[in-house]
Amino acid sequence: MLLAAGRGERMRPLTDTCPKPLLRVQGKPLLQWHLEALLRGGFTLAVINTAWLGPQIEQEFHGMFALQPLLDKRRQLLTQELLHLRYSHEEQDFGAALETAGGICRALPQLCPHLADGGSDVFWVLAGDVFAPDFEFTRRAIELFCVSGKLAHLWLVPNPEHKPDGDFGLDADTGLALNLPPDDPRPRYTYSTIGLYRHALFGLPWCDIPAGNPAGLKAPLAPLLRAAMDQGQVSAELYTGAWTDVGTPQRLASLNNDPVGA
Repeated sequence: MLLAAGRGERMRPLTDTCPKPLLRVQGKPLLQWHLEALLRGGFTLAVINTAWLGPQIEQEFHGMFALQPLLDKRRQLLTQELLHLRYSHEEQDFGAALETAGGICRALPQLCPHLADGGSDVFWVLAGDVFAPDFEFTRRAIELFCVSGKLAHLWLVPNPEHKPDGDFGLDADTGLALNLPPDDPRPRYTYSTIGLYRHALFGLPWCDIPAGNPAGLKAPLAPLLRAAMDQGQVSAELYTGAWTDVGTPQRLASLNNDPVGA
């Protein structure tokens, strides 16, 4: 699932007429970098949630995305080279964005459509306004996550200048993400907004929003993660590749003007 419903207040005036995931980094919309990486990893379905200027996102990518127009003898795109796209239009359905957990709950039936028949209960979640060009979405990561039995696995990054206090701790011995109290001296890292999740995290006892979120309830993700961390149900690892939270016009300009230094 690609999270693309935010208003992008800090990016104004750029986001007054363009949704933040469509702002261009090195010639391509931010969201496209994720789509390309998912397709390279062999994934064939993505759900994108939208709110502010959401129709622009669907108009940009439509119902499928391809790296290159690789053609078979009948001049049709090869199925394995396509990323099929589905949309969850929160503003269209409810008048506003549903926050992260509310949006994921809304999209659950699309994310795990075959769960009742024994289908996969695991999916990626990533923010559409983060630039992580080196991150690899792999089947191996999913296999390891499934074996772990955990409810979520997060990729953490060294704290950027604009967020020196970070989000979560990391136990190097156990690989567990830690919900550290304020007075704990252990280091904290910033959540990259990239993670693997199980359907079960968005059900009782962690979350009381029904799958599909028919009432359009708003709910943040962090409280669910912290509660699961307290029960040892969230693992994590440190990612040190290129990563930028493209949260201000200055950071966007830095990526475009000095991509190596950024």
